[in-house]
Amino acid sequence: MRRISTLSDVSDGLDALCAADPRLDPVRAVAGEVPLRLSEPGFASLISIIVSQQVSRASADAIFGRLTKLVDPLTPEAILSAGEGMFREAGLSRPKQRTLLAVSQAVRDGLDLHHLCGLDADDAIRRMVAVPGIGPWTAEVYLLFSAGHPDIFPARDVALQSAVGHALGLQPRPGEKALIALAESWAPWRGVAARLFWAYYRETRGRDGAPPVQTHEKAAIF
Repeated sequence: MRRISTLSDVSDGLDALCAADPRLDPVRAVAGEVPLRLSEPGFASLISIIVSQQVSRASADAIFGRLTKLVDPLTPEAILSAGEGMFREAGLSRPKQRTLLAVSQAVRDGLDLHHLCGLDADDAIRRMVAVPGIGPWTAEVYLLFSAGHPDIFPARDVALQSAVGHALGLQPRPGEKALIALAESWAPWRGVAARLFWAYYRETRGRDGAPPVQTHEKAAIF
């Protein structure tokens, strides 16, 4: 399976998508630069995605910034031993506190976040959602950005629903089930299609709706 690991991969995917679905040509024109958004797999990347659930990009960045200052280095052992006061100071809700603790325990007990990146998407998602607090969106975004999986489309993402609805003139905007069905036609490049519509959202809404990606020294993002 080809991984999305360079901007050339993104460009190839966009070419293939537009050739298969001409409706995407004007979407690509409006979107402009479509970023790679690749992060180093591992614990910190997954935690940053969990922090970003159901909050604005600015709030997610602020909370993750406080968390990494309070827990340095950011490891499962450090999270498990940090105490409730640290979570409050970082600004994490109780559900996210429980998820971070569950993920930390799972990783300490043997969940290999790097190994997951080499698995078939369905198998990797199944293993991730077995951890309390990790839902399909979190698993999909992790595999999309940390594994560079080429064919995942997080249809539960509200920004993607809004962008696809606006770009394709769909009223009301497609919900999760409708967007899953619609995105099937973009296989095997659904991961690039997601990047395209997040870029389209950025250009039409004036703000970035994509989940934040924690960059690392070895991960080239743009």
